[in-house]
Amino acid sequence: MDFGSCTTTGMHVSCVAELRKYYGLDEKPVKIVDPYQMLGEVDEELLDSIGISVDGIFPRETIFGFPNDNWKEWRTPWGQNVLVPGEFTVTMENGDCLLFPRGDTSAGPSARLPEGGYFFDSIIRQKEIKEDELKADDNLEEYTLLTDQNIEYYQKERKRAARSGRGLVVNFGGTTFGDIADIPGPGLANPKGIRDVTEWYISTVMRQDLLHEIFSRQLDIILTNMRTHLDIFGDDGIDVVVTDCTDFGTQNSSICSTDTYQSLYAPYHKKLNDWIHTNTNWKTFKHSCGAVYDFIPEFIESGFDILNPVQCSAAGMEPERLKREYGRDIVFWGGGVDTQKTLPFGSPEEVRRQVLERLEIFSDSGGYVFNAIHNVQAKTPIENIVAMINAVKEYNGDT
Repeated sequence: MDFGSCTTTGMHVSCVAELRKYYGLDEKPVKIVDPYQMLGEVDEELLDSIGISVDGIFPRETIFGFPNDNWKEWRTPWGQNVLVPGEFTVTMENGDCLLFPRGDTSAGPSARLPEGGYFFDSIIRQKEIKEDELKADDNLEEYTLLTDQNIEYYQKERKRAARSGRGLVVNFGGTTFGDIADIPGPGLANPKGIRDVTEWYISTVMRQDLLHEIFSRQLDIILTNMRTHLDIFGDDGIDVVVTDCTDFGTQNSSICSTDTYQSLYAPYHKKLNDWIHTNTNWKTFKHSCGAVYDFIPEFIESGFDILNPVQCSAAGMEPERLKREYGRDIVFWGGGVDTQKTLPFGSPEEVRRQVLERLEIFSDSGGYVFNAIHNVQAKTPIENIVAMINAVKEYNGDT
């Protein structure tokens, strides 16, 4: 079971606080380890209380460009006292909470938590596009070689995680090709290049030569950093590495064709995964939401070992079908309960039944790690979250 090892398997900070209360742990402000989605830290106490099997290492810097350190208290718009990174800088405007890249208020805000909302949306800051002036450098600004500070951070995190005795999932950051969350450049004061979401998707059809140059040069940076990571962790020091989080599915369809995936994305996925499998014993983790049934053979061919979040509510993503056709070739990490309907709006018994049903399907012959479908969202009833956890324990004979 996994909750909190990376930014697609976590829980909203409000849910983490409620779980701490349920398990009788000290009430204290929870750290927000991912300000973008407002995910709370599932710390050592809570990992033990829930019975979670894996630990995680996040990138040193958040998507907004500032490091997760120098923690300070902040009161959220919904009235919860939390801990945020020291450079987390916000202002209020008409009830909305505006967040600034790297804490730089002179740069203008890069994200907005709308009034009544529970997480941030990126603010698109696309400048006028001049076709003859587009260059790969502008969409590579945030991809850099590891600094001494980053190396020191991962060395400390390696030692911390080793003490836990759990499986280790590591997200180094910067390894995803065309993740739409990164495209607006929320961590950049002055993002240049193609930074509008719609324009980026147009570019996957109309500007493929430019995107190939961006991805090729990004891969060079990634592989250089991976060699450093290998020096830090060793070939057996990591169980799972998150290598790509680009979404290829919507609720009912796909974002691109499988032909586009093969020509534009697969070459870089395969080179990265092949390097990892040649040089390490790490398993590679692919995140993609939505209806990606047709892409699963492509993901397997590209060298991914794991698929997350297994959105069973999307078209063509029936659990029985997925397990029957691909369960021998890829690990399903997620899919354990529907976070759009059942978990937030069902009864505890409905949650229990769905969890037990999914476990029966996905756990057959192994190759499964339980997680909800993506992050557990704000305002999910605590009794339903507990019902989900207890159903896993019931299936495992732990209750």
